[in-house]
Amino acid sequence: MKALLAAAAIATLMAPAGASAQQPAAGAPAAQTADSVRQAARSDRRGLVERNMELTADEAKKFWPLYDAYQAELDKINTRQTRAMLDYVSSESSLTDANAKRITKELLAADADEMKLRERTAKKMAGALPAKKAVRFLQVENKIRTVQRYDIAEQMKLVK
Repeated sequence: MKALLAAAAIATLMAPAGASAQQPAAGAPAAQTADSVRQAARSDRRGLVERNMELTADEAKKFWPLYDAYQAELDKINTRQTRAMLDYVSSESSLTDANAKRITKELLAADADEMKLRERTAKKMAGALPAKKAVRFLQVENKIRTVQRYDIAEQMKLVK
C-alpha cells in the first residue's frame, strides 16, 4: 500500500501545476493555498500560469512559445526523476548500497539539469518580458514544483 501511495505521489511530479500564494495587489488573482494550487495545477496548469502571469497580448505571443519549450524539456527531466524514484519504490526492501548510489546519482543529475533548464529559461524570459513578469514566471513555477515535490516527499519512506 505504501508503494502505491508513493507511486501516486510520484505521478504528481508529472502533473501540471502553478499559482501565486502570497496576498495579491488589488485587481490581481486571488491568493491561493497549497491545496488550491495543487488542484488547479492538476486540472489546468496552463490556465493557472495564464491567470497568474497577467500578460498583455504582445507579451503572450513571446511568452507561450518559451513556456511550451520549457514544459517539453521539464517533462523529460520529470520522467527521469520519476523513473529513479519508482526504481527506489520497487526495490525498497532489497535496496543495495550500489543501487542506492545509482539512484542518488540519477536524481542529482536530473535535479542539476532542471536547474540548468530554469537558468536558460529565465534568461529567455528576461529577454522577452518585462523583468517583473520574468521573475513572476519563476515564482509561479517554483510554487508549482514545491507543491509537487512536497506531495512526493510526504509519501516516500526514508531509506533503511
